[in-house]
Amino acid sequence: MDAANFREVMGFSAGQEVMYEDDEADTSIPDIQKITKKNNVLPIHGSSTTMNLNHLVLENIIQSTYYKNFLCEITTFQQVVEEVYYNVTHLEPWERGTRKLHGMSGMCGGVRGVGAGGVISTAFCLLYKLFTLRVTRKQLVSMINSTQSVYLRGMGFIYIRFTQPPADLWAWFSPYLTDEEEVDPRSGGGDTMTLGELLKNMLTKLDWYGTLFPRIPIPIQKDIDQKLEEMRKPQGYDASKSWKGDRDNRRREDERHDRRHESSSRSHESSRSHGSSRSHESHGPRRKRCGHHLRHHHCHKHRKICPKKAEKLVEKSKDQTDEKVDKSNE
Repeated sequence: MDAANFREVMGFSAGQEVMYEDDEADTSIPDIQKITKKNNVLPIHGSSTTMNLNHLVLENIIQSTYYKNFLCEITTFQQVVEEVYYNVTHLEPWERGTRKLHGMSGMCGGVRGVGAGGVISTAFCLLYKLFTLRVTRKQLVSMINSTQSVYLRGMGFIYIRFTQPPADLWAWFSPYLTDEEEVDPRSGGGDTMTLGELLKNMLTKLDWYGTLFPRIPIPIQKDIDQKLEEMRKPQGYDASKSWKGDRDNRRREDERHDRRHESSSRSHESSRSHGSSRSHESHGPRRKRCGHHLRHHHCHKHRKICPKKAEKLVEKSKDQTDEKVDKSNE
């Protein structure tokens, strides 16, 4: 594939770069992706030399043979994109099997013959090369909107996560949080997810397969978490109405529960009274349950006959028996 065909496949214009007009009425393009001559230069958050990368990751990039002997000769954005298109197969910072965390002493790696930490991935070497070329807004937008390589899109969003101001992250990521295109960022495969899920992980987690993203300030992180929570709620969801509805449902359920238990306790009492009338006659008057027991027969405290009620009935039966004995003696 020659350079002209590659540019056409990847969606690049053969002529000069097109500048979008900053038209506020145009809603087809997210505001942060609207490009003018004034805003085409992207801001850099944090370090202007390290890309906010972990020192171990950055050291392995600079010392890698791929970066020193090949990428140093690349001078254009299109050349980097072509490398991504043909050579990037995952989005981890380390190649598979070269990063061993167990048994490490100090900063030494666990793989013989490689630098400390492991073999750095092609994706992160190219990310840092993009950083040194100072990617423009138009170039970054072309990456995250690519229709030919999902890994080019993923690298674009990783670049945003490392270099762009935290206050701009939601504007960059939000239009793509429901993107259903599948991507497997793990080296060697086995962690397939949609691009939307990948971006949610970037917004809510610091860890990225053995390295760390820059921290998001707490107020901005809380705002992002709240917006993500609102996205999970179904359309037309009203929190106040839902709370009132749940409260009414709970009240009606409690009323049905009380009526059901009260009716069952009464039926149980009637069956006992009909089935054991003879035993009650021989053992004195039937002991009645208290009102609390009838309403709450499930209560462990009143599961048996109420003691106070039972004592009163026993005393009353004794008095009646004594009176009968006195009358018979007279």
